[in-house]
Amino acid sequence: MSKYNNALRSDRFHIQSLRIVIFLLTIICAILGYGWYSAPKYLTIHNPPDLRTGSTRAWWEVPTSSVYGFTFYIFQQLNRWPQDGEKDYKRNIEALSPYLTPQCYQFLLKDYDQRDLLGELRDRVRGVYEIPGRGFSQDRVKVNSQDDWDVTLDLSTDEYYLDNPVKRVLVRYPLHVVRYDVNPEANPWGLALNCYRSTPQRLELQSKAESEHK
Repeated sequence: MSKYNNALRSDRFHIQSLRIVIFLLTIICAILGYGWYSAPKYLTIHNPPDLRTGSTRAWWEVPTSSVYGFTFYIFQQLNRWPQDGEKDYKRNIEALSPYLTPQCYQFLLKDYDQRDLLGELRDRVRGVYEIPGRGFSQDRVKVNSQDDWDVTLDLSTDEYYLDNPVKRVLVRYPLHVVRYDVNPEANPWGLALNCYRSTPQRLELQSKAESEHK
């Protein structure tokens, strides 16, 4: 009888130990599950365009080439009016709003209203393109801080009215870009255009023959 009671107590102790282990494992799994749920789904890593020589950088550091590429892409899309500026410009502002700071978004809406009032949008087709030889270089991106940059774009601006060319000018656009990790789903770049740092300037490029003559 004594052996039976001892075996019964041993089984009960073993069962109780298993219950404690299961309880602890449940708590650990809950903690791990919460950590997995709260972890970000996406992590943006910026790599320089040429990795042949390798690259070592902190994951939160944004290289100047990425800042320039973002700025040119967003600004070009913003100024691409393939059919009618009256419709295309407003649609571009709304579609690209996740890549614009709130101040820039409001500035562009006012710019749209002013242009529309002056009749500069209806039946206008527009596009901006990099001037050959004026693409990315280190001096075109000024690093103000790890979250703030000034970007200089030298672009050719072409504009047509009812298939008739009305404007072809070379313009230097001084733009401001900031880190903007607000909505990774809508803005995977983690950057935002903060519109102009100063007033755009018209460029006058000399031809190669003129440069050699001087």
